[in-house]
Amino acid sequence: MINIKGYEFDAITIKDSFNRRAQKFKNNIIEKLRSVGVPSDDVIIDLEPVAIKRLPASATWYIEGSHSHFSYKAGSKYVDNLYVVSKIIEFEVKAVLSGEKTIDEFIADFTESHEIEEERKWARELLGFEEDSLDFEGMHAKYKQMAKDLHPDMPNGDLEKFKELNRAHKILKRELK
Repeated sequence: MINIKGYEFDAITIKDSFNRRAQKFKNNIIEKLRSVGVPSDDVIIDLEPVAIKRLPASATWYIEGSHSHFSYKAGSKYVDNLYVVSKIIEFEVKAVLSGEKTIDEFIADFTESHEIEEERKWARELLGFEEDSLDFEGMHAKYKQMAKDLHPDMPNGDLEKFKELNRAHKILKRELK
C-alpha cells in the first residue's frame, strides 16, 4: 500500500512489457494534465530507455506561468515509479475536476523551484543523511532531536539554525510524504 499526499492506493510491480507500460503511464499523465488546461507541449516526462532500471521517475509541466513538478523514487524500477507519478497526478486532477480542489490549489501543491534537487541534497546533508536516502522516519526522528537542541528557548538555541532546520524538514516532507 502506498500513501502519498493523502492518497492511498495499492502498489503494483510491473513484471513485463516495461517500456510499453512506461509509455502508457506517460500518455496517461499527459492526458490527465490536458484535462485541466496544460498543453501537451508543456509537459516534460523523460522516458528511461530501459524502464526496468532502478531510477526515479518525474513529470514536469508549466501551468499559468508556474513550474510544476512531481517525482517518485521509492519503487524498485523506473516503470513502477512512473506508475506512482501517474496515479498521484490522476487523483489530483480528479479532485480539481470534481470541485474538491481549485486550480490554484493544484498549482500550489506541485509548484517547485528549479533548484529543488539541490535543496533536497542540502536538506539531507543538514540532517546527516546520504543524498539518496529515502528514510523519512529516520529523518523525522533526527529533525525532532535537532529541533529540541536548536529551539530558541533552549540555552544553546539558535533561531537562524532552527529556521534552516525547519525549512530542510519541510523540503524533505514534501518529497517523501
